[in-house]
Amino acid sequence: MLIHNDTEMKFYLKTTIPALFAFLACKPLATQEPATNETSSNKHYRVIVTSDFPMFPVTNSDPDDVQSIVRFLLYSNEFDVEGLIVSAGTFDMVAEKKNMLAVLDEYDKVDENLRKHDSKYPTANALRSITYEGKGNNNGINIKWGCGKQPVEEIIGEGKSSEASDAIIAAVDKPDPRPLWISVWGGPREVAQAIWDVRNTRSEKEIKTFISKLRIYLIACQDASHEWLMSEFPDLFIIESRKTYHGIFRSDSQEWAEENIINNHGPLCAIYPPKAIAGPGVIEGDSPAFMHLISANRGINDPEDPSQPSWGGQYKRKEGTNHWVDGPGGSTISKWKDYFQSEFKERADWCVE
Repeated sequence: MLIHNDTEMKFYLKTTIPALFAFLACKPLATQEPATNETSSNKHYRVIVTSDFPMFPVTNSDPDDVQSIVRFLLYSNEFDVEGLIVSAGTFDMVAEKKNMLAVLDEYDKVDENLRKHDSKYPTANALRSITYEGKGNNNGINIKWGCGKQPVEEIIGEGKSSEASDAIIAAVDKPDPRPLWISVWGGPREVAQAIWDVRNTRSEKEIKTFISKLRIYLIACQDASHEWLMSEFPDLFIIESRKTYHGIFRSDSQEWAEENIINNHGPLCAIYPPKAIAGPGVIEGDSPAFMHLISANRGINDPEDPSQPSWGGQYKRKEGTNHWVDGPGGSTISKWKDYFQSEFKERADWCVE
C-alpha cells in the first residue's frame, strides 16, 4: 500500500496496525471491537438528509439515492439524525415520504443486529418519527429539475412552506451549540424555503444567528433554489459539489455490490440497487454529502474546513464568501475507496451477524 501524506499515514496507523497486532496474537479479527469504537472520535454530528427519494421498485428516478440511504443507515450510529426529508427531484419531481418509510421498514428488520455492534444505532421508530415530506409536483408546487429552468419565486415563498421546511427551522432553533449539517441529495427547495421563512419573519440579527448554525452540502445543481442560496447568502456555509462527487462513481463493480452488500446481507442491503443511471455497480453520487463527516470521525479532516482532504472530497473557498466549490476534483474521493468500501462491507456483515 502506498501512503501519500500524513493524513493517510494517520488513518493507516489507526486501522491497519490494530489489525496486525490482532493477527500476531492469533486472535480472530471478528472478535475485535467494532470499527466505530476503534476509529471514531465519538463526535456525533447533527445531520438532516434531504433526498429526492424514489418509490420501490425504482422506475422514473435515479436509484443512486437508494444506494446512498443504505450506506447512510449503516452509519447512522455515528450521527445525531434529526431529519429524513423526502424532496422533489429527478424526473417526476414528486415528494412522497412513504418512499422513505418503506426503506425504514427494511431497516427495522436489521437494526437489532446492528445494535449488537453499537448500541447507538437508532431504532426504526425513532427515524420514522423524524421523516418529513417536502413539496413537489404531487402537492402544489411545479418544480423543474436543474438550474436556470424557472424563476425561484415559483418554488419558494409565501404559502409554500412544508412540514419539511418547518422541521429544518425547528432543528436549527434547538438550544444545541452544534451546527446542523444538511446533506442535500436532490434540490435544496426545502432548505431554501426554511431560510425564506426565517428571512421574512425575523430580525436581521436573528437571521444571522440562524444562518450561522447551518452547514449545507449540495450535490450538483438540481432546482432553482440552488442558485438563489448561492447568490443571496454569501455568508451561508455551503459546499457545492458540481463535479467532485463523481469521484465515488463506480467505486466497485456490480459483482462486488452483489457479493458484499446485496446478497445474503439481510433485507436492508437487499434493496441496494445493483446499478444506477450513471451505470452499474456502486454509484452513490449523493454519499459524499455525508461521507466527509464519517472521515472526520476517523481523524482525517475537520469538516469546518472543506479544503482538507476527506472522504467527501476536497474543495476551495470561493473568494469573498463562505462557499466551497470544486477544487482538485473527483480523485480526492476515489483515493479513499479502499478504506470506505472496506468499512461499508463490514457494516453490511453486521446486518446478519
